[in-house]
Amino acid sequence: MVNTTNKSSNNIDDVQQARKSGDKSGDGLQEKLVSVRRTAKVVKGGRVFGFSAVVIVGDGKGKIGWGLGKAREVPAAIQKAMDKGRRNMRRVNLNGYTLHHPIIGYHGAAKIILQPASEGTGLIAGGATRAVCEAIGIRDVLAKCVGSRCPINVTRATLQALFNMSSPMSIAEKRGLSIKEILG
Repeated sequence: MVNTTNKSSNNIDDVQQARKSGDKSGDGLQEKLVSVRRTAKVVKGGRVFGFSAVVIVGDGKGKIGWGLGKAREVPAAIQKAMDKGRRNMRRVNLNGYTLHHPIIGYHGAAKIILQPASEGTGLIAGGATRAVCEAIGIRDVLAKCVGSRCPINVTRATLQALFNMSSPMSIAEKRGLSIKEILG
């Protein structure tokens, strides 16, 4: 006879653990809701509201994606954004839990400055940049947002900066040198 009570309690524990880590689907990805915005359209009978949601999806090990979903209801907008984020996953090369070098990202009027930090510094970033860094697995970084604070533009500027970051290995390949010569 098989003990089914133990299996069901383990499944419940797994689901609870996944929810605490931001993983709602059980596939090991963290989902971070960055912002939800409401828009209004004035029609003959009154106002019709629409919602847009920005979601960051990451595995905590260097893979990240983002999505923007729009719908008449908040849960539907969030679900659409999560689906888009899962489809748009890309890999970023990290230096442990920090960056290889300081980087700047731009999108629209948003400018993001990201600097690597020593171990134990923590994640010194706010808003959308913090959500991106948490989802991708960065633990030690200094970040500053200059210009626009619009969550969509800040998210895109942060991701653009991370995608343009080059690792010492790729630079050594391009220059035809060894990694030791690049790092000094």
